[in-house]
Amino acid sequence: MSYFRPAIDAMTGYVPGEQPKSGIKVIKLNTNENPYPPSPKVIAALQNIDSDALRRYPDPFAHEFCQAVSEVMGVPADWVIVGNGSDDVLNILIRACAEGFERKVVYPMPTYVLYRTLSAMQPAEVVEVPYGDNFQLPIEQLVAANGAVTFIASPNSPSGHVVPLADLRQLARLVSGIVVIDEAYVDFAEGSALELVKEFDNVIVLRTLSKGYSLAGLRLGFGIAKPQLLAGLFKVKDSYNIDAIAISMGTAAMRDQSYKQDCAEKVKISRSQLTKDLRNLGFKVFESHGNFVLATPAKGNAAEIYLKLKELGILVRYFNQEGLADKLRITVGTDEQNQALIEALGNL
Repeated sequence: MSYFRPAIDAMTGYVPGEQPKSGIKVIKLNTNENPYPPSPKVIAALQNIDSDALRRYPDPFAHEFCQAVSEVMGVPADWVIVGNGSDDVLNILIRACAEGFERKVVYPMPTYVLYRTLSAMQPAEVVEVPYGDNFQLPIEQLVAANGAVTFIASPNSPSGHVVPLADLRQLARLVSGIVVIDEAYVDFAEGSALELVKEFDNVIVLRTLSKGYSLAGLRLGFGIAKPQLLAGLFKVKDSYNIDAIAISMGTAAMRDQSYKQDCAEKVKISRSQLTKDLRNLGFKVFESHGNFVLATPAKGNAAEIYLKLKELGILVRYFNQEGLADKLRITVGTDEQNQALIEALGNL
């Protein structure tokens, strides 16, 4: 006898990147965390938390943070929905919009596998459309799939490519459902699709503070869309999904754009050097716009290299799935961490 819904029994749960045990020193290049610390203003906000903020329930709509987003992104504050990480907003979208075979979830592959997991939990039918050559967006197939929700990660993980704005605009114009543009890695790219939110009623752009702002442990993300789209999502959102500490620290981070930009620039410079060094070792490396690279070893023995690096205390990400089994996704670390990786690969 099972205590769970058939959909839960049938699904495979999401497997996060490996976390090292406490006290074990590793070079952690497997979960796309920013190698630099958060803004000093964020630490100051944490140290100055008022005890009353912990005694009381937090603002259910995180207005202070939304106002900071408004000032930085140039959108009205009531165009913002805040989540416990952008994964929370993904979950809200699927719960609000997708269901069964009639209201499908659609996305190109390979991409962020949590889209599949959240859909299975609903449950909602999933249509996975393979990317074209050189990761060209398969617009016709995506439109034909007739999804209630269509997810496009740009920059995409694990490939690191950016979907051209013209392709996203065409997709938004042709589909009948919602287009979710997941910009988790946009701080390491050039340009954004944010302007499409102003053009289309069915577009929502997602952002996170986990990557560019070095706050993966805080769990804070947000979506930007017109209020009529957000109205349905607010019905599904947990009342107090963002705690008072996250609101305060996230607001401080959002208002220190210069620090975030400085860290992002350092990551981009290191990304270029890491790409060059990997290619010198015989790896095929896709051009990346995230804080990671997708690298294929010359012999295709990605699984073997992953395990040997792990023995040496270096964690990278290996996906044992179609199209990725011969590749490694490697987070851009500090220059010292990257050099240690390159030396280990050279020895291997």
